[in-house]
Amino acid sequence: MRVEESGFEIAQRQGAWVIRMWWPAGPITGGPQRVTIEQADDAPARDVARGISTTVLRRLDLAGAVKMAEERAPKGQEVMQELVEAMDLAGGTARHLLEQEGVSDAYLAVLASIYLAVSDTGAAAPVPWLAKRIGRSPETIKGHLKQARRDGFLTTVAGKAGGELTDKAKAVLDSRITAEPDA
Repeated sequence: MRVEESGFEIAQRQGAWVIRMWWPAGPITGGPQRVTIEQADDAPARDVARGISTTVLRRLDLAGAVKMAEERAPKGQEVMQELVEAMDLAGGTARHLLEQEGVSDAYLAVLASIYLAVSDTGAAAPVPWLAKRIGRSPETIKGHLKQARRDGFLTTVAGKAGGELTDKAKAVLDSRITAEPDA
């Protein structure tokens, strides 16, 4: 494993080839973001001349590399713990807003923001996670997220969790932060 400031790399040797997999710095949420295959320094010329075969690709131990990355990622677990704590706190904020203001613009903007943060971590089920922290059923949270999309706080990505915060959502969040600097 090779660590750099921007991320780290895990290499595997398969025959005449070295397969390098790169992850950015921070928590490991899935497979590598970059894979390169190069001839090994001591590779026999005849093996290199044949090129990369499907056998080399099939023998790539991606699951093993991900596991190693999760175990050895520099500060990865610390960063993940901090992220979980911050998202738990944000979930409490959303719950408080819902209890105090109902399904307001501020609540929808915060909900959309947390939903995207959870989705971006690669979590398999962001809606149940949100439901637990906000104290509502997953169906209710799905309804609130649909309303956030309808009301222009969150864009849609067909067929998968996530989207993007809209300028409207960012403006609501910015106004709440500047209006409540000590909150």
